[in-house]
Amino acid sequence: MSAPIDGTHEAALRSWVDSANVPDTDFPIQNLPLGVFGRGGQPRSRIGCAIGDQVLDLEACAEHGLLRGLPEDVEAACRTASLNGLMGLEPRLRGTLRHRLSHLLRAEGGFVTARTHTEDVLVPQADAEMRMPADVGDYTDFYASIFHATNVGRMLRPDSPLLPNYRWVPIGYHGRASSLVVSGTAIRRPSGQTAPRRDEPPAFGPSRSLDYELEVGAFLGPGNAPGTSIPLAEAEDHLFGLCLVNDWSARDVQRWEYQPLGPFLAKSFATSLSPWVVTAEALAPFRVPAFSRPEGDPEPLPHLRHEDDAARGGIDLRLEVKLSSETMRREGHPPIVVSQSNLKDIYWTLAQLVAHHSSNGCNLRPGDLIASGTVSGPEKENRGCLLERTWRGSEPLTLPTGEERRFLENGDEVVLLGHCARDGFARIGFGECRGVVV
Repeated sequence: MSAPIDGTHEAALRSWVDSANVPDTDFPIQNLPLGVFGRGGQPRSRIGCAIGDQVLDLEACAEHGLLRGLPEDVEAACRTASLNGLMGLEPRLRGTLRHRLSHLLRAEGGFVTARTHTEDVLVPQADAEMRMPADVGDYTDFYASIFHATNVGRMLRPDSPLLPNYRWVPIGYHGRASSLVVSGTAIRRPSGQTAPRRDEPPAFGPSRSLDYELEVGAFLGPGNAPGTSIPLAEAEDHLFGLCLVNDWSARDVQRWEYQPLGPFLAKSFATSLSPWVVTAEALAPFRVPAFSRPEGDPEPLPHLRHEDDAARGGIDLRLEVKLSSETMRREGHPPIVVSQSNLKDIYWTLAQLVAHHSSNGCNLRPGDLIASGTVSGPEKENRGCLLERTWRGSEPLTLPTGEERRFLENGDEVVLLGHCARDGFARIGFGECRGVVV
């Protein structure tokens, strides 16, 4: 079952870190996302918690005794250089850390506070070098948005956009963990083979149809043993937290290589992740029913169907893509919004993706990453990539400088944003997933 709503979500909570109380901050005390950062130019990575415009250093907290009394496994995991240790713990244990962090950062009412050790335990985010939040052993990208799948299908098969299996089985492919990069990493334009012209061999060279994909990633743990599966009723226990994902895609390479085995070099060159992982516990107030399937669509098979998932398997996560060209930035133009969509509109829930992934006995491990695939919605402004937004380049975007964009050009910067909001609860955000094409 999904995490419960408790005292850490109370809208009235305030932090002694003043920037956490600013309206519309991504990181109020009700969020408490976790990440990995470098401090003071040191090569060693440390686990941190975002609070306002600061980072709470968990190792420094442990050194000052501020984590004393937590389960031994929790405190030990907080002293490591990645989130894998915390991801491997059962939700009950992980929840004890969230409660402790909430008390450490409260303006009043906490039984223990980090306020007396401010200089040692707080680091300005501007001074923190954000790093990959986990050592990712495996990365699987899904195709969970029926709106995205239908749009792409219409381009390729106008008379039959969705293949027969789509409504029955979550579609995915095994991505490349080695080329996952943290937000802010420059993205070098990839080269590859593209489709031949009439009576000519295929060409090799830089991609001319480079695209972004607006996705949400889920870090997994504790995982399952080889040969066993994770029932859908237990899959939520294996969703540690979410981040934003930009699965950069070379569409011209993809068109030539994807048959018959699917994506390969068109997607393996780079995938950007936002550095802060918003935990499953923080998302509890923003759970909604799973996507309502249109009349006539089949019910999922029994192993992908459970009443709790149907009632609370969705997440009301509002997503946005901003784009700026090098000329726009030079002339002082702000980025333009090119897409807005919502994770609640994906056809398969994240829990269903976990249950399906393990249903054949595939073992999932702490730190594994799954992604939703491009998150699109029913309207044009909800399309989560340029392939859809410009309809394969036939409807180009016009930038404030007069430039046109069918696909990404060198110097273009793409920023993904996400936040959750609901009456009676504090707004929480995901920070940025940013990358510039070079």
